[in-house]
Amino acid sequence: MRALVLTTVRRMGGKSLRRLLTQRYHQSRYDGFASSASTRQSSKGVVLGFYEPASDDKGKSRQDAVHGTASFAKFDQQLDGLLTRTLTATGYHGGKLKRGKTRTLHNLDDTYSSAVLVSLGPAKAGLNHQENWDESRENVRIAASAAAVALRTVECVEADVDTCGDAEAMAEGALLKQYAYDELKDKKKRKSLLKLSPLSVNNDKRSDRERWERGVCLADGQNYARTLMETPSNLKLPRMLAERILEDLSKVDGVKVTVRDEKWVAEKAMGSFLAVSQGSVEPLRLLEITFNGEDKEGVDVALVGKGITFDTGGISIKPSANMDLMRGDMGGAACTAAAIKTAAQLKLPVNLLGVIPICENMPSGSATRPGDVVRSMSGKTIQIDNTDAEGRLILCDALWYAQEEFKPKYLIDLATLTGAIRVALGSSAAGCFTNDQKMWETMLEASVHTGDRVWRMPLFRQFAEQMTSSHLADLNNISNRTGGGACTAAGFLWEFIKKDQKWMHMDIAGVSENKDEVPYLGKGFSGRPTRTLVEFFKRISRISDSSTGSKTFTS
Repeated sequence: MRALVLTTVRRMGGKSLRRLLTQRYHQSRYDGFASSASTRQSSKGVVLGFYEPASDDKGKSRQDAVHGTASFAKFDQQLDGLLTRTLTATGYHGGKLKRGKTRTLHNLDDTYSSAVLVSLGPAKAGLNHQENWDESRENVRIAASAAAVALRTVECVEADVDTCGDAEAMAEGALLKQYAYDELKDKKKRKSLLKLSPLSVNNDKRSDRERWERGVCLADGQNYARTLMETPSNLKLPRMLAERILEDLSKVDGVKVTVRDEKWVAEKAMGSFLAVSQGSVEPLRLLEITFNGEDKEGVDVALVGKGITFDTGGISIKPSANMDLMRGDMGGAACTAAAIKTAAQLKLPVNLLGVIPICENMPSGSATRPGDVVRSMSGKTIQIDNTDAEGRLILCDALWYAQEEFKPKYLIDLATLTGAIRVALGSSAAGCFTNDQKMWETMLEASVHTGDRVWRMPLFRQFAEQMTSSHLADLNNISNRTGGGACTAAGFLWEFIKKDQKWMHMDIAGVSENKDEVPYLGKGFSGRPTRTLVEFFKRISRISDSSTGSKTFTS
């Protein structure tokens, strides 16, 4: 019967075939195409990838044969060319099947209720220097996300997914797209995750499985950061956030989490950190997270993440519009915890430290006032002229502590620090300020690999000088000039970096949210740049130089 149906399709004219295939897209069951699966319907789907046709000199699609992946070709052969004819009849050569576009077939056999054919874009995509990413990997992520949406549309609950030449990117795109913070909604409104498995027809199935599992781990890490950011502030008071990270990360082999309280912070003379928290009735916390992937002394990379669980602006209060988004002002803390958690799960051979200062920035009778002067842990005094420039105040003490106590080789702080970086870069890339060229090159390479981009911003001495021109203290927490707000914030932090310390400041305010800019992320907090940080860790795995014993970057 099946052979008869396919033979009939082959004999049909173009218009008749197009009409019949169109009916297949808009109905859930087709008696003419159904196999025995129509009576015992499966809820399992399959995803198969194909490439856009090449273009001629005039930019029009050439009338070449359909080019699909190895898995696509195998299924197409088993179905006597049905997949190829489907694409040809529905716009393949008309430019209608660009990257991320899908076609869905139903009831192909007893195993799969639906087959989603998804475009991977041009076959020869690769490193795009203009976009600063690997376009082939981005195309795979976008295709995977589109396929996940298509599978949910036809109510599949599980699927075998063509790895499309990059199992890691395929897993990332599929899982990142499915994320939704819905744990506070009625159970009927929650969306369950698809059960996805890699589909490979090559001889390296074990390698594809390992790459897929790595992609799942990376996506889970970014989604963990998104969950921490999305959690309402009344459910992540400083002590609650500290307890949650303690509970979650303590389950991961090799990770140790220590929670410090207000008394400890005071004993360390972190007056700048204390000044931000004093307007809230909720006591601050400071987290230390360690992961030793190598059995050696020393910290390779220390991360310092801003953990403001709600930012009203303090006495310099913010406008009410969109203030609810200030629940995500601890994005640096979320990405710090998530990146270390993911690195530990991947068993990366690197020693990591996370220092996370956590508090609220609230107005009250006990809050810091504009014009107040505080003494930081470094001994430098700070005139606080704007209480809404609080992130740098908690970071400077945490940065100094990380250097004093642990002497890391590389130090990175990340924070949703300034609206100015959003003005400068939008949501395209995290702004990076650094005093080390090699550190920057490695972070850039990591971001090209992950598609979660970074962009180098200027760290001129001029910006630091604008922050040290204070009437009452060594520094002011705001600049004495207008413009360059993200740069002067970095200049302020630079004053707390020791002479030989290799350091990078990442302002992630612009990338912390997603509307529709990144197709494989839904709307809401993004968890960026968690995957780029993990890739950075991977690329600085330690290699001992035979003569000096020094460590070098590896890609």
